[in-house]
Amino acid sequence: MKKIINPRIKICCISSIEEAKTAIELGASALGLVSEMPSGPGVITMENIKHIAAYVPPPIATFLLTSKQDINEIIKQHRFCRTNTIQICDNLKIGTHNELKNALPGIAIVQVIHVTGRESIAKALAIQNDVDAILLDSGDQSKQIKELGGTGRTHNWEISCEIREKLDIPIFLAGGIKPDNITLAIEQVHPFGIDLCSGVRTDDKLDKIKLTELFYNVNKGI
Repeated sequence: MKKIINPRIKICCISSIEEAKTAIELGASALGLVSEMPSGPGVITMENIKHIAAYVPPPIATFLLTSKQDINEIIKQHRFCRTNTIQICDNLKIGTHNELKNALPGIAIVQVIHVTGRESIAKALAIQNDVDAILLDSGDQSKQIKELGGTGRTHNWEISCEIREKLDIPIFLAGGIKPDNITLAIEQVHPFGIDLCSGVRTDDKLDKIKLTELFYNVNKGI
């Protein structure tokens, strides 16, 4: 995948139409809407996800973040919420990515890979032909209570860069990114997109000052 100079910015953990509007006005090209998770911030009801997704205009991407591991449950979630993208935060156990895509034509499928070591490279290579994009995050599925994102921690960006170099599909980089390190993240990894949640929030609320600083730091390099 070629280097991206100015990546797309996805603001995750959107909780209301007001937050969606703020993120879009300041430059977000994608919004993350978090359904039930075993841990982490930003979870909202399915009804709220549906409400926000219906408000967001094209071409802004709306991501349904799901922890479901059965494609039938994911299909049911999506048919209620009606986002244009599904972000699978855990490993599928029942069904395949291709079966999911066939059931939901036109809906982009993004698989999260938690970068815990070099084994993450093989995981990314194994599924690259089955999904539309991969999101590299800092979770830990091996914990008793799974971490599927929203940790606020960075991971080894050298591994993320190697994954980006080896793959031919878009890569999103997540995990501990904020206004004061986003330029470094872009320079080191050159991802297609950057995904943020806690880095642009204060007391769990979207912070317009932090968001403005973030987009300034991204755009000054153009």
